[in-house]
Amino acid sequence: MASLNALLVAGTDTEVGKTVVASALLAYWQRHRPAQAPAVLKPFQSGVGDRELYQRLFFPQTSLEAITPQYFEAPLAPPLAAALEGRSVDLTLAWRALEASTRQHPWVLVEGLGGLGSPVTYELTVADVAAAWHLPVVLVVPVKLGAIAQAVANVALARQSGIDLRGIVLNCPRPLTTQEIDQWAPAGLIMNLAQTPVLGTLPYLPNPESTEALAAAAAALEIEALTPALGLTPAKSR
Repeated sequence: MASLNALLVAGTDTEVGKTVVASALLAYWQRHRPAQAPAVLKPFQSGVGDRELYQRLFFPQTSLEAITPQYFEAPLAPPLAAALEGRSVDLTLAWRALEASTRQHPWVLVEGLGGLGSPVTYELTVADVAAAWHLPVVLVVPVKLGAIAQAVANVALARQSGIDLRGIVLNCPRPLTTQEIDQWAPAGLIMNLAQTPVLGTLPYLPNPESTEALAAAAAALEIEALTPALGLTPAKSR
């Protein structure tokens, strides 16, 4: 498959902050770099949640079906959720939706499901699909006890799968002290062990639907590390 101008926001697990990180990136580009603002694609969704938020905050004129071409009602892994409905996951449909989005927008922000090792089909994981689709990846790691091991293990899986991993974003899922962040997810140690750049830490956001707060949080990340993979012009210094 040919490379497309797209970036996958993947995680180490479910509920680690993929949606808030993706929302922060969307808010940043829409607010500060609208000419290069991406579309969003959540190729597979099980249960209510992400696609509805993206539509409400960023794309009110876009249908839920365009944001998520494959939706399953049960909040389970896609192959299991699809089986309950007598259906199967259609990778070709998802790929065509991604291709169509890249033709209409400068690039596409893709939110993955679960962790890199989560199943997309009975045979393929998120990591397998990211590699096959040549998607550069940002890995979201939650700041908590065990974050270091999660980061190292998922980076190892990304490497084994041949993924272009552009960096790690540490996400605070709840209010944390500076000491807790430094002790549970020390960026320097994670970079040394994983041999992957940490692009920054997204703070806990009391109102994760405030596009102003989301954009400000993303602006503190090393976003320019992502632009070469997307073929974008770097932002001018402000």
